[in-house]
Amino acid sequence: MERTAPEVAQPGNDKRVTPDQSVEALADEAEPGYDVEEILRRRRGGRPPMGSSASSVESVRLAPELKRDLLLRAAEDHISLSETIRRTIGQYLELD
Repeated sequence: MERTAPEVAQPGNDKRVTPDQSVEALADEAEPGYDVEEILRRRRGGRPPMGSSASSVESVRLAPELKRDLLLRAAEDHISLSETIRRTIGQYLELD
């Protein structure tokens, strides 16, 4: 008995396509080449920049009480927890 590859759902497509068909379709699309300028023009999504270059993500441990206080302040100010932390650090650094 011959085994066939399982069907894989493609995003935004109700059809079922096997992995081999997916690879073939991607290869057919790539073969003539891509317009780099067009790709760069379409690439406008993502988060807006913060500061002069790409932002970094830092991980810190917070005591439960401190996190609770930050969450309460964020809710009071109608801003995100991240924005509350950024503003707090900014104010602290300006005091030194």
